[in-house]
Amino acid sequence: MDKQPEEDLMRLGFERVHIELDWYDGPRSGLADVWGAVHYFQALHDYNHGDAGDDEYFVWPAGPDAFAMESESWQIYVNFAQRHDAGEVGIESHPGGGGVNDRYDELERLLAPHRVTPANGLRLIAEWRPFDRPNRSADSGPGYMVKWRRADQ
Repeated sequence: MDKQPEEDLMRLGFERVHIELDWYDGPRSGLADVWGAVHYFQALHDYNHGDAGDDEYFVWPAGPDAFAMESESWQIYVNFAQRHDAGEVGIESHPGGGGVNDRYDELERLLAPHRVTPANGLRLIAEWRPFDRPNRSADSGPGYMVKWRRADQ
């Protein structure tokens, strides 16, 4: 799918994806705007099975404290990704491996309860679109946007 300017996607109702927590054949979990407010999203299924890139997700609000910690954790990851892409460090330096970055490890522990899908999570269908950012691991978030619709529509 061709990348489009971010402003064009916003005019079409797409919203920002702030943080990617997991990716496998598409976004699996992270934080994104859902109708203007930051929410966690978590794929219902372990694989991308939807039509035309659509997939079903649970979403729930991310409070300001959780969003601040997630943003800090994302910046630690982005720093690793940029250094890895430049050939400065190997994969063993990935902070998600544990024991590599004390602050990242602490944030993972603090964020664990926020990342659990609550029983009252809203089920939505996501439509993902890349936009014209050169790097998926950028300080301001991954290079794709999302448009949400209710699963029962």
